[in-house]
Amino acid sequence: MSSNTPSDTAPEHASAVRVVLIAITKHGAQQSAELARQLPAASICVADKFAPLMASLANPVRAYGGAFREEIAQLFADFDQLVFFVSLGAVVRLIAPHMKTKDEDPGVLVVDDAGQFVIPVLSGHVGGANAMAEQIAALLGGTAVLTTASDVGKTIAVDILGRELGWKVECPKINITRVSAAVVNEEPVAVVQEAGSPHWWTRPTPLPASIHKFSRLEDVDLAHFKAVLWITHAEVTPERWAQLQERLVVYRPPQESTA
Repeated sequence: MSSNTPSDTAPEHASAVRVVLIAITKHGAQQSAELARQLPAASICVADKFAPLMASLANPVRAYGGAFREEIAQLFADFDQLVFFVSLGAVVRLIAPHMKTKDEDPGVLVVDDAGQFVIPVLSGHVGGANAMAEQIAALLGGTAVLTTASDVGKTIAVDILGRELGWKVECPKINITRVSAAVVNEEPVAVVQEAGSPHWWTRPTPLPASIHKFSRLEDVDLAHFKAVLWITHAEVTPERWAQLQERLVVYRPPQESTA
């Protein structure tokens, strides 16, 4: 694909997130059972010898009898969020052969042995692992350990902006990388909103000072800004993509019904 040709970089997400809680030890199985009571729609994956610990739960249970590493490929295929009650190092080694891209991989999280920390390992933004970590940490009374720069810096997550509002991202993938760098490095960034809900900033803190809001692209001095986030229904011409090169990310809100 040409660097000047836009594409939809956001995957489709099912309305119901498929979650599986995974344990390979007795203690981990007990932890997963406790969390499962608060997540009744979540599945549980444990060794068959620990399946009796789940007898009182209504959650679906996948019990395995062989080597756990043989289960990973199917778990990647069947679930959107994999929550491991397994050591971080072991999880990294287990999932490494199955990783593809952030647009395809499920969210992967690790809960420490004491249930105090929930760590997103894979697909934090696009895959939803960061949001899932915060949800699980709240249920456990623990802390979500987020390491992605936009979360730590409390700024815009370029790749998922407006996703909960049904916005679609339109741009070459390299633009996401370049614009995200401008955002987290606190360089001047223009947000031009010509369509969609104005309620896209949901953090309790104000927008960073480096983010400047406009209602029309024509009002933006493009030479002054390192990146432009354009929320619009307007056509983006090839000339506009060429003009802004890797500095432009376009968001397409749902069209309002006229019925």
